[in-house]
Amino acid sequence: MRWLLIFLLSFLVFQGLAGWLRRIGLGRLPGDFSFRWRGREWHVPLASSLLLSMLAMLVGLLV
Repeated sequence: MRWLLIFLLSFLVFQGLAGWLRRIGLGRLPGDFSFRWRGREWHVPLASSLLLSMLAMLVGLLV
């Protein structure tokens, strides 16, 4: 249950920061999906989430 909560919170953060993340290149990787539903654009950054998770894991291992 805790992982579901973490996933939903990270999804909301990515949704809120989508414009800024696109400028630095995240959100446009293969595996990141964007679609329009009910007049709103939604982003599902699967590959970007995986990349950021691996970076966080490497930082955690080094610290």
